[in-house]
Amino acid sequence: MEGKYRNKYNTSSTRLSDWDYGSNGLYFVTICTKDRVRYFGEIEEIGNANVQSISETQSPETQSIASLRMTEIGEVAFANWGNIPIYHPYVELDDFVIMPDHMHGILFINKPDKMTLEFNKFGAQSKNLASILRGYKSSVKTYATTNDIEFLWQPRYYDRIIRNEKEYHNIKGYIKNNPDQWFQNGDNFENLFNP
Repeated sequence: MEGKYRNKYNTSSTRLSDWDYGSNGLYFVTICTKDRVRYFGEIEEIGNANVQSISETQSPETQSIASLRMTEIGEVAFANWGNIPIYHPYVELDDFVIMPDHMHGILFINKPDKMTLEFNKFGAQSKNLASILRGYKSSVKTYATTNDIEFLWQPRYYDRIIRNEKEYHNIKGYIKNNPDQWFQNGDNFENLFNP
């Protein structure tokens, strides 16, 4: 019964088996709500702005500017993401955005004294990406439960190890422009790495 444990199918891990997710590095993560329910709020247009086009010879073009009008649980998701370094002092936060049914963020795990590698393994995790995100998701869910707010997370999350400066800048741009893209084209997460 290959692929089964106790007669149940196992879902294979999306994590790299030969990577230490507690090692120093930049990680791009996406966490979705269960069934992509829009618990965090709705995107609304807040105005227009002139945006310089890629070519210096072209005139600026007008682009809508959008923002998330957050619900209470959206505000908690935002605030708790900002609190991650309080509970994990080896983490530095980079750009992040809360969207109606998901969030994107860049985390920098920075442990200058880390000398050993602990490759991805099954079982209890601590001081790595999985434990950071588990704590974050738990904090938002706990608030929702305590305050009788309907809210559920998708069980898994998406992560990508940022490997170079070009990728880093592409992801930062994607995060920054995510509300505008949502407003104009709907969610385009699948297109991030397939231009």
